Amino acid sequence: MSYFPAFLKLDNKKILIVGGGNIAYEKLEHLLDFTQDISVIALELSNDMSKTIKEKSLCFEQRCYEKGDIKEYGIVIVAVDDISLQAEIFQESKHYNCLCNSVDSVEYCDFIFPSYIKKDDLTIAVSTSGASPAMAKHLRIYLQNLIPDTIGEFLQEMKALRKSLPKGKERMKMLDTKAKKYIQNWSNR
Repeated sequence: MSYFPAFLKLDNKKILIVGGGNIAYEKLEHLLDFTQDISVIALELSNDMSKTIKEKSLCFEQRCYEKGDIKEYGIVIVAVDDISLQAEIFQESKHYNCLCNSVDSVEYCDFIFPSYIKKDDLTIAVSTSGASPAMAKHLRIYLQNLIPDTIGEFLQEMKALRKSLPKGKERMKMLDTKAKKYIQNWSNR
């Protein structure tokens, strides 16, 4: 079954990463594009993970995961090779209504990490529902090369217009026309 695409607002959602290796670091890098309310529990950290935790002043506990560690978190990322621990944390997450992602074990995931593009306010996610992360990555790279560097400025202009103009059909039509022209201009280059 495919995953439903949704963009989560991470304000006031604490995130826990269980694990400190290279895969945990990849997930941490992605999450830092959207929030810094991230804690890490791991016995060992990769050099990059350790450096980023220090630079971003993230909470880190050097120890094994213990039952109940996720009770205060809205999201948990399980980035360990121990499949039984992935299953245990996934089951526990249901008790606490915590979203869970177990890296490379879709059966223990409420959500997956898509390949994504982030340019200022623009975020585009690409997913193959786990069928081919490599395809999602290469499609993301292709799409990223199509997006103009001025997209951030254009989106700021659109945001200001949305705030300053009264709601209604005229505003919707004007903003739609403006977006359409922007895309036509960039695709004609």
